[in-house]
Amino acid sequence: MTRHAGKTARFESFPFAFSLTVLDSGEVAGAGREAVPAVTVALTPGLMLRLAARDESAWQEVGVTGDTDFATIINLLARNLRWDVEGDLGRVFGDVAAHRMAETGRAFQRWGEQSLENTARSAAEYWTEERPLIASTLAVREFVSEVDALRDDVARLEKRMENLINRRGTK
Repeated sequence: MTRHAGKTARFESFPFAFSLTVLDSGEVAGAGREAVPAVTVALTPGLMLRLAARDESAWQEVGVTGDTDFATIINLLARNLRWDVEGDLGRVFGDVAAHRMAETGRAFQRWGEQSLENTARSAAEYWTEERPLIASTLAVREFVSEVDALRDDVARLEKRMENLINRRGTK
């Protein structure tokens, strides 16, 4: 990161925007108002939520302009750096309280993920069984089987008609 020392990155997500400058040590600090960004990263609030939920496809929708090498490094860091929440909370509240808070946060996150999964399953079941907007796997298999049988029947009929026409032509 020291090869990018002195470069500034601007992050925009309406209605917020902030800029960070890379220091000689590789750390980042808030950029001054006069700093010209080498790269600008534009995110919508919805996109930020998708990134927080670890939706990998969301990275393709991030708007980036400027120094592509610097943007690649920022992307790599954003995807791989993990905040040590427990360590930072420990400095303020103590290790035991920080551990309990972090564990509560992880439990809440697991609960949210499980709730989302259950809701999705319930919606899928409702749409396939109660209010068929989506075809069930069994219904799709039956449809495909019936289409195959119809195709075979049509092919046999065409062959019979062809044989009849040929017989008529030879008489």
